[in-house]
Amino acid sequence: MEEICSGEESRNRRDFLKTAATAGAAAFTTNLFTGNVKGANSRIATAFIGVGQQGRTNMRVAMTRPEVEVVSVCDVYKPCLDYAVRLTQSRAKPVKDFREVLANKSIDAVCISTPDHWHAYMTVEACKAGKDVYVEKPISLTIDEGKKMVEAARKYNRVVQAGTMQRSAEHFQKAIDLISDGALGKVAEVATWNNAHLAKEGIGNPPDSPPVPELDWNFWLGPAPERPYNVNRFGYDIANVEHPRWFSNFRWFWDYAGGMMTDWGVHLLDIVQAAFDEEQPKSISAQGGKYYLTDDRETPDTLKVTLEYASGFLATYENRNNNGKSILNKPYGILFYGENGTLFVDRTEFFVIPEQRRGQPMMPESSMKAVSQGNTHHWENFLACIRSRQRPTSDIEICYTSTTTCLLGNIALRSGERIDFDTDRQTITNPALKKWMDREPRAPWKLTA
Repeated sequence: MEEICSGEESRNRRDFLKTAATAGAAAFTTNLFTGNVKGANSRIATAFIGVGQQGRTNMRVAMTRPEVEVVSVCDVYKPCLDYAVRLTQSRAKPVKDFREVLANKSIDAVCISTPDHWHAYMTVEACKAGKDVYVEKPISLTIDEGKKMVEAARKYNRVVQAGTMQRSAEHFQKAIDLISDGALGKVAEVATWNNAHLAKEGIGNPPDSPPVPELDWNFWLGPAPERPYNVNRFGYDIANVEHPRWFSNFRWFWDYAGGMMTDWGVHLLDIVQAAFDEEQPKSISAQGGKYYLTDDRETPDTLKVTLEYASGFLATYENRNNNGKSILNKPYGILFYGENGTLFVDRTEFFVIPEQRRGQPMMPESSMKAVSQGNTHHWENFLACIRSRQRPTSDIEICYTSTTTCLLGNIALRSGERIDFDTDRQTITNPALKKWMDREPRAPWKLTA
């Protein structure tokens, strides 16, 4: 395996995608570059596809880097598109159809921050077009889509960084190292959670209506099933484009996303799996539902997922929306329970609470406040890898494993069954549940790597 661009040794992980690995092995070399960036001082022509709240966050970070030239912004909602152009001081070309961006041979890299149901198709097509890609998490709506994204990255020799930017934050890296180096001793359980106290009416129950005139609703739906326009499904705060009052509500509908399990669970479980050498669970069970909120969302407002790992530990992901109290009075976080101590980490800090055992010395206390949340370092890493052709910190294959873990949690919830997962073959072993691994996209958006 190639080294990540930070210079740290990559861990020895099996290359589980046999086809993708075979396709990429013959062509991929560390120094190969087939794009337009010629030298260390050349600027990287970058386009941003999807410039809602998260897309603009990525663009703002990227624009702080002197090697980045934002040449184009793309969105099917005109107010977001116009605002993104203004942020570039009108230097970027506005584009409605992402295919125009991909056809532009002068563009070296694209950032994809669309709703989740578009991530796989756009990433694969960008790889085919010779672009390097920064794609937001979760990388895909289904497991099989994620496999094709890895296959395309390897087949077309592209650098594909996923948006699990916590991996690039120094205090997360320190926490991961403590666990992987064995400082906690045997870890038998890991807890992850998000808790909040929302108003019971949630996002409400607005009726279907004609689309707002500035939006191409059919194009927004893309590979998702055809449905009438609803302001909740579109999910954007159309009255406050520049300063939205909420993060996009499309996340609460199964056609486009996977609720909190894939939106936040992927960040938390990604760190768990990084600490255990990218191990994935062998079995997954879930319980939950809409027990509190009265709005029209489809994803659960209360959820508990239990994941069993073959190396001998359990992990849980919990979410609730009727009560914000939680462990350590933290609204979200990760707790690693080891025989020598308990490690807590979130985006603000990590610390270790030593375990007292009779007759034995306690492990030393350790703590670190966040220097950054990782966004800046994550983009620095991506841009460095565009030049070096090494695999980035959150390489698409790594985020495939984290996304798949969360997708399995949702499959267990929606099917009402315990999932047994073959981590070598990357498949659900329950024959009746294999249908949940993919979806049939709406024409003409068939995904082919």
